[in-house]
Amino acid sequence: MGCEHVKSLKQVEPRTTGCEECLRIGQRWVSLRLCQSCGHVGCCDSSPGRHATAHFHQTRHPVMRAFGEGDWGWCYVDERTLAADELPPPPSASPQEGVYSPSS
Repeated sequence: MGCEHVKSLKQVEPRTTGCEECLRIGQRWVSLRLCQSCGHVGCCDSSPGRHATAHFHQTRHPVMRAFGEGDWGWCYVDERTLAADELPPPPSASPQEGVYSPSS
């Protein structure tokens, strides 16, 4: 059964090329996730900040996609992985390379 939350999504462009919160506070991230509702870029759950999940809890925006590593998504509400063909087209922007470090 498909995810109902993808039906209203449109292509979004990222608001930043790295995790918004990590960039602001100088924290590192492992991988990035792009909110498919508003373009927020947050770090994955393997990162110390877990900002993509925090964004979901704050906004209830249900779907994110991997940003820069593979092409898949996740619906937080349905707790379901989404294939690339279930999502709107990926953004044209690319994420920052590697892991952010305030000293680099």
